[in-house]
Amino acid sequence: MNNKLQPVRGTHDLLAEEFRSFDHVVKTARDIAGLYGFQPIATPIFEFTEVFKRTLGEESDVVGKEMYTFDDRGGESLTLRPEFTAGIARSFISNGLHQQVPLKFFTTGPLFRYERPQKGRMRQFHQVNFEILGAAEPLADIEAISMGWHIIQSLGVADKIKLEINSLGDSASREKYREALVKFLSGYKDKLSEDSLRRLETNPMRILDSKNEGDKEIVKDAPVISEYYSEEATEFFNAVKAGLDALAVPYKINPRLVRGLDYYCHTAFEFTTDALGAQNAVLAGGRYDGLIGTMGGPATPAVGFAGGIERLMALVNKTMPAARPIAIIPIGELAEKQAIPLAAELRKSGFYIELGYNGNIKKRFKKADNANAIAAIIFGDDELAKGVVKLKDFDGGEEVNIEIGSLLDRLSIYRDVSPIKPLAKK
Repeated sequence: MNNKLQPVRGTHDLLAEEFRSFDHVVKTARDIAGLYGFQPIATPIFEFTEVFKRTLGEESDVVGKEMYTFDDRGGESLTLRPEFTAGIARSFISNGLHQQVPLKFFTTGPLFRYERPQKGRMRQFHQVNFEILGAAEPLADIEAISMGWHIIQSLGVADKIKLEINSLGDSASREKYREALVKFLSGYKDKLSEDSLRRLETNPMRILDSKNEGDKEIVKDAPVISEYYSEEATEFFNAVKAGLDALAVPYKINPRLVRGLDYYCHTAFEFTTDALGAQNAVLAGGRYDGLIGTMGGPATPAVGFAGGIERLMALVNKTMPAARPIAIIPIGELAEKQAIPLAAELRKSGFYIELGYNGNIKKRFKKADNANAIAAIIFGDDELAKGVVKLKDFDGGEEVNIEIGSLLDRLSIYRDVSPIKPLAKK
């Protein structure tokens, strides 16, 4: 087959069965977000490149190696979004939403990073994303983390997940820690990887998250940030831990869990798993009080997190059943004509109806079987003359005559197989 007719490397098609699992994850997250008062938001798939350079940092791997950036016909540099938070922060500023805080936003959709495709990591991937803007209190961090745990529990994968948390402290804490970390790491310049040597000058905390094995050995003995917390930072982290304890959310403190950019502060957290190989983070986030100010907006405290839909699907690892239709099987030319308005009426009443386009009764039953229909409405000239139809239940095998006027009431027993809200009556 022509290679140009294959999906681009690092992308894939979501066909019906897989999409149902995808939709299950999204719906679970959306429904739970609604319980916590999160409002939907949708931002453009691409933004001015500067939006991401400001938020992710010029020296980050995402900006330097992974972004899909292009010049449009007007000469503007645009980038396909590699993450959600920057676009939501930009929207917060450009729409003047600072007068309405606190705000809670939920969004979902595709993201794009040029990476080596592997299990749990694609070039086009999808996330669910949650942001709380304008709340400086530890309660917002507690709510974000507990909601993540609520989602994990609702998806039935809590036994595969562990929660790691840490505090990055306030600006005073991070400044002292940065000095201590640079002093420690400077003694290993001859052993650090090339990337870490570069980060030593620009973003030393990122070295703690290095995937290089030599770097990992070095940072094992590095100072930890908790040794440099201010009194305020200690109180904030203690409040977060106490809130999680009160909610019985299990967690482990990981002193090496960091975020490299200066606008991050206080709580950082990750829900991780050992079931997906190297890509172990399933939900991750933290507090970023300095981001919106860095972008040119008003100083706005914020906390948020995102979850990879494909990774959550892999953990759930079960096929979601398709809805089962009710088949309409007309016999004869007159019945064929009556089948169309009958199908329309039943669909408007919220029933999933399968209406075969052609074929004799044997072929129509075969199509109904292939669609895993739960029942069939069968009628021909004789039934129409009497004002009845035959209703055959495929699971129980029962077949009964039903007056057409009573059909909707009789079909109510199948409502759960296709729970679609009926159209409002005019």
